[in-house]
Amino acid sequence: MQANLSELKGKGIFRYKEDFWPVIVILLLSLIDFVMYFVIDNIIVFAVYYLLMIIPKGVISAWNHHHQHIFTFRNNSLNRFLEFFYALHTGVTTHLWRLHHVLGHHLNFLDQEKDESRWQDKQGHKMGPIAYTLNVALTAYPRGFRVGKRYPKQMKPFLVFSFVTFLGVALLVWFKPVAGIFLFVLPMITSLLFTSFVTYFHHAGLDTENEFEASYNNLNPMFNFFTGNLGYHTAHHHKQGVHWSKLPALHETIAGKIPDSLFQESIITQKLFGRI
Repeated sequence: MQANLSELKGKGIFRYKEDFWPVIVILLLSLIDFVMYFVIDNIIVFAVYYLLMIIPKGVISAWNHHHQHIFTFRNNSLNRFLEFFYALHTGVTTHLWRLHHVLGHHLNFLDQEKDESRWQDKQGHKMGPIAYTLNVALTAYPRGFRVGKRYPKQMKPFLVFSFVTFLGVALLVWFKPVAGIFLFVLPMITSLLFTSFVTYFHHAGLDTENEFEASYNNLNPMFNFFTGNLGYHTAHHHKQGVHWSKLPALHETIAGKIPDSLFQESIITQKLFGRI
């Protein structure tokens, strides 16, 4: 058994051994969801569980994001399997962030007329966090689809597995409506809104053509533990193909180019972890 775990964590099915434990934890949360779905019929329990899981499932969005940059497994079928459960937690289906984020936002984040996660409104003014959250969340699928028209090979799995995912969710709701809504539908909606909200604090207000001055960085160690180093955001944009586990080292090579004013802790980090 120990040998099998070592193989999985090493040169086995994972591209990077660092992804082993995050995936295990996320799949265990999925298992809890499905056990509750089939075993429990108490709406109060579902409601309390839903509220308790808003932040944890929102955090899973960071790992879904990492997966869309560098697929977790060497095997495509395993990647599609993982993406189904990611979607149930985050509301983001197979290849949506690959289109919207990897092939969209990362190429256009310095141009607010094109950026798929633009923080400026049509008049060129900075949106507030609520307006931005609703704008990005409500347009995520349409903008992902528009990017997909330029990348048909990426569009096909997006369309196919989005259909499969939403069909699966519809069947879960049809079979047990209350459980399906609280365990899957509401978390998908909430997590997409949560993801959109936290991304506001990555770039909002930084209107520049200099990539080293276009992202805020959050070096809080607890934040980066739970999000897979997402706080090293300038490094992530500098080389988006670098695995999340390598971002601190990459950050060290470019830290001198980042203005001190762009090292900040988000409101959520301050509330959850305090200032470190």
